[in-house]
Amino acid sequence: MPDTDAPTHTSERSGRLMIIGGAEDKLRQRTILRDFVSASGGAQARIVVVPTASSLGEEVVEVYDALFRKLGAGDVVACRPESRSESHDPARVALIDQATGVFMTGGNQLKLSAVICGTPVGDAIVRAHARGAVVGGTSAGASIQSSHMVAFGVPGATPKQRMTQVAAGLGLLDTTVIDQHFDQRNRYGRLLMIVSQSPQLLGIGVDEDTCATVTVEESHEVLRVTGRGAVTILDPAHLVTNSYEAKRSSPLLASGIVLHVLPAGAAYDLTSRTLVPHAPRVSRQDAAELAEAQADMRRLARDIAADDISPATLRRRLARARTTRKTVPTEHQQDGAPR
Repeated sequence: MPDTDAPTHTSERSGRLMIIGGAEDKLRQRTILRDFVSASGGAQARIVVVPTASSLGEEVVEVYDALFRKLGAGDVVACRPESRSESHDPARVALIDQATGVFMTGGNQLKLSAVICGTPVGDAIVRAHARGAVVGGTSAGASIQSSHMVAFGVPGATPKQRMTQVAAGLGLLDTTVIDQHFDQRNRYGRLLMIVSQSPQLLGIGVDEDTCATVTVEESHEVLRVTGRGAVTILDPAHLVTNSYEAKRSSPLLASGIVLHVLPAGAAYDLTSRTLVPHAPRVSRQDAAELAEAQADMRRLARDIAADDISPATLRRRLARARTTRKTVPTEHQQDGAPR
């Protein structure tokens, strides 16, 4: 059984985390960004964009400002510290303390970590999550939400020694490591390497235009998937590995890791490390047919009780009635005009 005694943020007041794998749709349905604005309060939202990871200038702020306002956000402001000293600025901290939603853009996650983690701005983001604000991020802004973060590394499906390097994240999700652009950039190997070397961590890989939304439900952190791709979870609770003795860049033994691939609509309990049962979806046509069948059964039971007629006779009568309803023309069909 996985170790479920590890510390996690399970305050019932904690806001949701929206972990986006990058390249989210900004032109068509914009479902993920729309969900972020709605969760942040819609017309009453005060969204703070943190573009520190991006190499772009004001353009990246302008893009998200326009998108969030178009999707109904009441207010959008930027908080862009470029150094650790700027991350101590009380004015920047105050912006985040007043936010209902914090959104961290993509770019260089190691820069984002180096500038804000362990500073008053970083602490304010953690505080915002604890008091119920939504914290979202795409690409680099997704990776930094975990306790451990992929700093950089090479692609590939096979885990190899020294394939990647890990840095500290904000710790909004304890005992996890998040990677992004996961399937599109073939990052399976590097996430496998990390969980092989640190089996207390749960590996989470998020595809592009895909969001892993984490909420607290009955003291459990539950991850739900939306978007076009999938979220891959690697649970190394029963790991067998040679990572502690493998040399240089040799392939690693990684056996016993439980793999979960979660498409849109799937959910996973991060606290118990178990899949949440998927509720079956019923189409409108199936629901209508089921309702009609239930109504027929109620009539059948009522008629048996009232007239003491055999069930076989009543079933034939109901079948004839349904056939008649389908074949007899309406008045409109008979004379070509409604009466």
